[in-house]
Amino acid sequence: MLTLLSLIVVLGVLVFVHEAGHFIAAKWAGIYVHRFSLGLGPPIRPLTFRKGETEYSISWLPLGGYVKMASREEDATSSALEGGTLEGPVPPDRMFEAKPVWKRMIVILAGVTMNALFAWFLYSFLAVKNGRQIDPVTTVGRVVDSLLPPEAQAFSRIRPGTRIVSLNGKPVTSWDDVVQGIANSSEPAIRLTLDDGSVLTAPIHPDAIEQRLKTAQAIQPYRVPVVGQVLPGRPAARAGVEPGDTIRAVDGRPVAQWYDLLDMLEKNGARPITLDVARAAGHERLQITPYIDSVDGPNGRPQPIARIGVALGGDFRSEPLTLGQAVVEGWHATVGASTQIVRTVRGLFSGRISKREVGGPILIGQLAGESARMGLDAFLAFMALISINLAVLNLLPVPVLDGGQFLFLVAEGLARRPLPLKLRERLTMVGLVLIVLLMGLAFSNDLRRLFGA
Repeated sequence: MLTLLSLIVVLGVLVFVHEAGHFIAAKWAGIYVHRFSLGLGPPIRPLTFRKGETEYSISWLPLGGYVKMASREEDATSSALEGGTLEGPVPPDRMFEAKPVWKRMIVILAGVTMNALFAWFLYSFLAVKNGRQIDPVTTVGRVVDSLLPPEAQAFSRIRPGTRIVSLNGKPVTSWDDVVQGIANSSEPAIRLTLDDGSVLTAPIHPDAIEQRLKTAQAIQPYRVPVVGQVLPGRPAARAGVEPGDTIRAVDGRPVAQWYDLLDMLEKNGARPITLDVARAAGHERLQITPYIDSVDGPNGRPQPIARIGVALGGDFRSEPLTLGQAVVEGWHATVGASTQIVRTVRGLFSGRISKREVGGPILIGQLAGESARMGLDAFLAFMALISINLAVLNLLPVPVLDGGQFLFLVAEGLARRPLPLKLRERLTMVGLVLIVLLMGLAFSNDLRRLFGA
């Protein structure tokens, strides 16, 4: 139920923001607006009302929305999606086609502009609320070989305790710099300079986002084995583990860093263990029986894992930001998200990203539900990401999308007359077929993920 409600909120808010952009711009341009609708197709009459010249409604097909503007050219495709032809006298000078090309361009681009501004607002709000989160570590704790793509196998030679000095020639001062550099560097290779003077290179194209992200996940930071949080009611709490404890050994085997504890628990399972901890009052030896939890494994399927109910502590810092700094931080986050989406689209067309990675409403719903369970901040960040996704994808040069309609207007401005209606109708039909095929691919991928096919 939470997943469904989260999906409704995300799509409802973002579609409203997008269509509100078109609506506000159309009113500014003096275009007559017949209907503002959330959802496609005919309106649901009990959920419809009229104010002034415009009818406001929720329509039957919950896959988008539309602003139906007065037009001299009503084609069959748009008429069906926008609830059919609406009758009524409209002054000739208030038709869409009567307005200058530049005004119509603003109207067409207003939807994606609103989505981008909304994402910027959300990212800025989160920056004001939480500040800038910094993980000051630059030392490698371990490299998970199984996560490294073939192109990045050189990084498997990094030994625990090695410090990363720079990435692609840029000094790194935090683990955030390392992750962002690996995932988002525009250079055709990732070059890590280590504190022993060696340089390791992985030739991964910027558009090969999956390989980039796997590499960023495989190289993990050094984590001292200090307990940051003890979950109430779990075995560690019952045994007397306290926040701030340093875990020294498990069953007499030394624990040098946090990953050692995780590895020992994974191999031990639910058998009782003896935990040696150090605290201000001295050393303690505690008897604990782990419990078995279920997490998603590398293949996406649940797998059992032993836990004792503690969370990592560390030197994470949060720097408060002024309103101006938060707005700048929000802008950087918006640009970064949009750049990653552009790289994803390029990667899909170039084959560097598998078509099986395309997701649809089911995947969005699952991710929305997961983010909602993680709290308001995660949910708002997810909504911002989907909003910028909607903005970028709507700019693709496909006739049924805003980007395609904008190209029609560019062609009209250059030729000083509209493209022939029949040509536009044929191109729009082609665009509609492409969108239907893309939705079919997205739904099939969603179902494959859902049923583990």
